[in-house]
This record gives sequence, C-alpha cells and structure tokens, in this order.
Amino acid sequence: MSAGLLLNTTICFAITIISITFTVVILKTKTLWNNNTKPTLEALMILWALISSTYLFTAFRMVAAYSGNTELDMAIYYATAVPFAFTSVPLVYTLIYILTGNKKTSTLTGSIFATFGLTYLAFLFDKGIMQPQVSYWSSLITINSNIAIEIYLAGLFILPTAMILGIMGLMILRRVQKKHLYHTTLLLVAISFVIDFMLIDMITNIDVLQLVARIFILIGTVLAYLAYFPPMTLQERLGIEEKKYKPYNEAEENDLEVNTNA
Repeated sequence: MSAGLLLNTTICFAITIISITFTVVILKTKTLWNNNTKPTLEALMILWALISSTYLFTAFRMVAAYSGNTELDMAIYYATAVPFAFTSVPLVYTLIYILTGNKKTSTLTGSIFATFGLTYLAFLFDKGIMQPQVSYWSSLITINSNIAIEIYLAGLFILPTAMILGIMGLMILRRVQKKHLYHTTLLLVAISFVIDFMLIDMITNIDVLQLVARIFILIGTVLAYLAYFPPMTLQERLGIEEKKYKPYNEAEENDLEVNTNA
C-alpha cells in the first residue's frame, strides 16, 4: 500500500475507534442517566455510532482502492452513504432538545431530517456515482446527482450548522457556569468540526483536501471525547473539577439556561 493510502486508511480507522469508544463509554455511564439526561445521551450514542460506521466503511474503501478493486470500492461507497445520510438526525434531535427540553418536538424535527436523508439516498442510488479516481493519497468518487448534493447542503448541513452556531451564541450571551460553558461549547465545536469536514470529505475532488478533512474529523472526535470526559489535569487548569466527575449533559434539568423548559 502506498504511504498516502496507508495514512488515509489509518486515519479512518482511528476515527472509527475513537467514535465507537466514545459511544461505549457513554453507554457504561447508563446508571447515572435520568429522565432529563437520557434523550440526549442516547442521541449522542447514535450520532457517534453513525460516524464510526461511516469511517469504518471508508477505511475499507481505501483498502479496496489500493487493491485495484473498483467494483468493491464503489459498492462500499454506497454502504458508506447510508450512515452518512442520517448523521444529522440524532444531531438535530440533541440540539432541539437542548433548546426546548421537549422530546416530542425533538422527535418530530429528527423525523423531518430523516426524510431529507432518505431523499438524498434516493437520488444518490438513482443517479449513481462515477468510477473512483485513485491517487497516491485517496480514492475520489463523484456523485452524478447535483440534486443529492444540494439536498445534503441545504437540509443536512446548513440547518444543523446554523443551530450549532445559534446555541453557541446563546451560551456566550447568557451567564452560564464555567463548567457548563466548557462542556457544551467544546462539544458543539467538536461536532461542528466533524460534520463540516465530513461534508468536505464527501464532495471534494482534491485528494489532499480530503485527507486534511479527515485529519480534522479525527481532531473533532478527540475534542468530543474531552468535552464529556476531560482529564483531571484539564479540569483543574480550567477550574471545572468535581469531587466525583460524571459525564455532562447539556439538557440536564436546571443546569443549562439555554434550555428554558427544563
């Protein structure tokens, strides 16, 4: 395997491992969940599981590209598109729950974004993709449907990103405890890193840019883990240490002022 494709594959596997580890660690804290923390923690588990699946398939794509198996590369791309299309669903659910504290509203909004994801997949599978262009660094695949890309941009990228920026703006404008500001802001920045660069990863036709995007996705996954499970040295440095640390949840009752209904 060329050094470039080897590096690309390693980064994809690293994203997969960190994402699934984050998911498992959150699950292990289930005994600490309550009615307020459960919805967002479950949604975040689904989000990171989808991200993990996306980059596990992508890593296999890079291996197929190195072996020169074009058909397998393209087949795995279609498999990759499925978890990728639905990453915005648990994300939007979490963001709406942070803002409203209402499960029904969050579920309804998530369902709307799931419809966007299904529509994206329908156009993708209907119009198909072009044969991959394998380079030293990566395997690039172009989608034949401009409508599919526009659906993703409008419905699955711009709106969630705007929500993240809006919540971060509210966090800055309101007086929020330092601990809560750290947890929520860093988590939102991490998720923004991931979804923004996932978009670049999927639509770029520049191999080096795709590799750089995956490096930033990897950074985003690490930041997300640190948002929920900061090491004690970091807690002490930022003045957010607790006697017994438990994973933070933005929608916990009476903890975050952004959630006006909690």
